[in-house]
Amino acid sequence: MAEHLPADRNWREAATDNDDSIVKEVENINAYLVPGPNVIVGPAQRPLGGLPDMTFGSMPNDGGYLLLDASEAATAVRDHAVPASFIRPFVGSQEFSRGIDRRCIWVSQKEASIAATNPWLNARFDRVRAQRVASDRPTTKALADIPYRFGEVRQTGEETVLAVAAISSENREYLPCGLLPPGAIISNKCYVFFDVPLWNISLIASRLHPVWIGTVCARMRTDFSYSNTLGWNTFPVPTLTEKNKADLTRCAEDILLARGAHFPATIANLYDPENMPADLRAAHERNDKVLKRIYIGRRFRERTGR
Repeated sequence: MAEHLPADRNWREAATDNDDSIVKEVENINAYLVPGPNVIVGPAQRPLGGLPDMTFGSMPNDGGYLLLDASEAATAVRDHAVPASFIRPFVGSQEFSRGIDRRCIWVSQKEASIAATNPWLNARFDRVRAQRVASDRPTTKALADIPYRFGEVRQTGEETVLAVAAISSENREYLPCGLLPPGAIISNKCYVFFDVPLWNISLIASRLHPVWIGTVCARMRTDFSYSNTLGWNTFPVPTLTEKNKADLTRCAEDILLARGAHFPATIANLYDPENMPADLRAAHERNDKVLKRIYIGRRFRERTGR
């Protein structure tokens, strides 16, 4: 969980608070560029404080043959008699943040024989099978026996999904997260909770969470690269009372309602730092105020979270 490194000599820390330059003596500046001991946050297998488990979405490993754009999906249903129940919304980081409309073929084991009677679907399955057989990886070759299914399946498709984008611009004040309705298939390009209480949105959609992620997780160039084991599982959360959870649930509802008021604006539109709607910003500020009170009883300093 943590690694203690040898202590260094005294350092001078320089920081800017508003417009005033502050210089103070500190014993040590650690790897996170904050004054303190050399403690490194490492991955954890379970989240702290009784928080729910976060996992990846499902990985197609299909050569692209189980994935469709909206036009292909409509054509399959209209012209090739593909049952609409076998076509689902497919959501990865870009689809979630930018509102890109993609679909996927989603067939369960008990539906496989019915799906295979449709020539259009069966042709797709044949291509998936051929792609998997040609792989050098034994695990992928084995998947050739189930060409109608994603390579890694982590949901039934009937859950309510709380999605968190795996990659997010550092320019956003808040991490892209939100609810997807039952029926949506979430890709491995997102992290995800299934059927969890709404107050979890309040934690991830806070200003505190990206500060933590930006400190302990890796970067994709300058963007945030989320991690469930390093970012979510190590996220320090006080034990939440039922009153805390009720307050945070109301905050999450307010955020979602404020987003809905600007439909069809996408997450990318809504969280553009220069154009964030006033009502959405106000909902987030209320959320931050409630969460900060739960943590320390006062406001955090901006950006540092201290």
